Amino acid sequence: MTTTTVRWLLWMPRVLGILAGLFLGLFALDAFSEGRPMAQALPDFIIHLVPGAVLFAVVALSWRWPWVGAAAFLGLALAYAASNTSRPDWILTISGPLEIIGALFF
Repeated sequence: MTTTTVRWLLWMPRVLGILAGLFLGLFALDAFSEGRPMAQALPDFIIHLVPGAVLFAVVALSWRWPWVGAAAFLGLALAYAASNTSRPDWILTISGPLEIIGALFF
């Protein structure tokens, strides 16, 4: 492999993991709706940020140990798919990218 390919394979899962965390963090903005005071919306916002924070923690750990990223991202994808059987479109939207990132870390 060329050095360019090796660099892409090294950085792509890290960048995609950060982007996946940001994507999940966008769903936290759903806590702020019209007519809700900030004091009521803030706890919901913080709780909705937890999945994105988990992905950021996994990316941080996998920076040093890539096998942790492979196992964690594949495990998170399987856990989400198993816990959300009623919405197959969301399973593909959330679990699909997590599986790809886990495979890239592998």
